[in-house]
Amino acid sequence: MRDLATLAEDVVVDPLVGHPADFHVFHQFIERCKTLPAITTAVVWPLSDVALRGAVEAAAAGIIEPTLIGPGAEMKALAAKIGVDLAKYPVVEAETEPQAAEKAVVLCRTGQMQALMKGSLHTDELLKPAMARDTGLRTPRRVSHVFIMDTPAYARTLLITDAAINIEPDLESKVDIVQNAIDLAHALGIPEPKVALLSAVETVNPKIASTLDAAALCKMADRGQITGGILDGPLAFDTAVSLKAAAIKKLTSPVTGQADILVVPDLESGNMLAKQLEYLGGAQLAGIVLGARVPTILTSRADSAETRLVSCAVASLLHHAKESPAKV
Repeated sequence: MRDLATLAEDVVVDPLVGHPADFHVFHQFIERCKTLPAITTAVVWPLSDVALRGAVEAAAAGIIEPTLIGPGAEMKALAAKIGVDLAKYPVVEAETEPQAAEKAVVLCRTGQMQALMKGSLHTDELLKPAMARDTGLRTPRRVSHVFIMDTPAYARTLLITDAAINIEPDLESKVDIVQNAIDLAHALGIPEPKVALLSAVETVNPKIASTLDAAALCKMADRGQITGGILDGPLAFDTAVSLKAAAIKKLTSPVTGQADILVVPDLESGNMLAKQLEYLGGAQLAGIVLGARVPTILTSRADSAETRLVSCAVASLLHHAKESPAKV
């Protein structure tokens, strides 16, 4: 499998100008999906322009086979308004957002759907039935979220975790968060991802919990409790992504300046970091939830149809990597 991580080093950034949807690696994810079967996907409450258009465009690209769950009449009216044809897509009637989420989870739990996709409902409404202990999509692995970033100023695919689900994860939770991200990186074509465990400083400080967790996670990787990646930390953001910053601070490791995965201390810092890169750094992002029975395509209600398309591609690559790794 070809490593998609290393790309052109010199990229000019103009944060005031939009960028094409394929300026770095996202287009490669979509191209790889063209050789893979479309995955059946439960699309929950697609009642906004971008939610419905994103699902239809992903279907047109051959990435997903959507089943639309929500009020059929409203979805058809929206489709007519925005000029898309829903005639060939199955519709499961649901009167409310919670009902739509519950029906989608049943479809995924019973094996009728291979992925779950958020439409225009709130994230909590989708995840509540999905995370139900006895009737949801839980596995022994902790569920976590990853932002996949296509960043013009950084020459690698960048994964940020967890910025959407685990608010203040403890060390045990971070083990699964890291392993989930490593497994995703493998599916995206990064065979040995470099994992930076972020904090405000690069030395272990007993007063900063994230530095203690970082040191413990590195040792756990040394002992085989986390596999498939190269871990280092604690690292500050600058030393994780900049070889110059690492050299100035006299830090040398296989991770400094070339991280593929950024593991943040908590949800707040991760969410702010990802959105700063998006809105001020010109990054494009996709979002996915890992650790459940099926990939969950989780995007913001403000995200574009293009973001939803790439998120579907990521879910497809992840599904096929687990089901038939030799084909991905």
